[in-house]
Amino acid sequence: MHTVIDPAILYFGTPVVLVSSTNANGSSNLAPMSSAWWLGHSCMLGFGTRSLTPQNVQRAGECVLNLPSVNEVGAVNRLARTTGSDPVPPHKLSMGYRHVADKFGLAGLTSLESECVQPPRVGECPVHLEATLEAVHPLAVRDDDRRGALVALELRIVRVHVDEAIRMTGHSDRIDPEKWRPLLMSFQQFFGLGGIVHDSTLSRIPETVYRPRRAAERTRTMAGAAS
Repeated sequence: MHTVIDPAILYFGTPVVLVSSTNANGSSNLAPMSSAWWLGHSCMLGFGTRSLTPQNVQRAGECVLNLPSVNEVGAVNRLARTTGSDPVPPHKLSMGYRHVADKFGLAGLTSLESECVQPPRVGECPVHLEATLEAVHPLAVRDDDRRGALVALELRIVRVHVDEAIRMTGHSDRIDPEKWRPLLMSFQQFFGLGGIVHDSTLSRIPETVYRPRRAAERTRTMAGAAS
């Protein structure tokens, strides 16, 4: 039997991401979040507009999405209720947030130089996704109570780094889902994945099918069809 409820949040389970960005003074910021999803090499991140990270990403046009596994949950939790904003905004102060300038130091994480963007990578995370900003999408534009408070940042992944431990044996560009154990958040609690629960018909499609063809390939295909 279903009942109608009005929950304050709808976090039914999404991956935790540590977003590294560059502050206006050139220093690095590191922020945990979990409103993220991917399609191809595009990613959408959801933020409150008053947070420092979306401001940094919109100003600099780049960031790194560091994906922690369940093994890094302690470091992620140490960053909870911290902010790079100084002074701490009133709405965050009321929720118990405090200013921390060195997020990497507080969490006990290692800063690694990125290859395509300025913000650093998190050495302990098994996955690093260097990204550039593609577009900014305001959310809840027809909601009088939330208009202007939420924003989705559309990012393009330009470089992928993965730990050897999660790569699929025999493949150069695949991650083994049975080795990768992402840290998930569901209704403010941390969770991890269990084993595969059922054979997936979708998994029988080769991953390479989803790789987009380069513009040169499309041009050759069209030229061949016209000849």
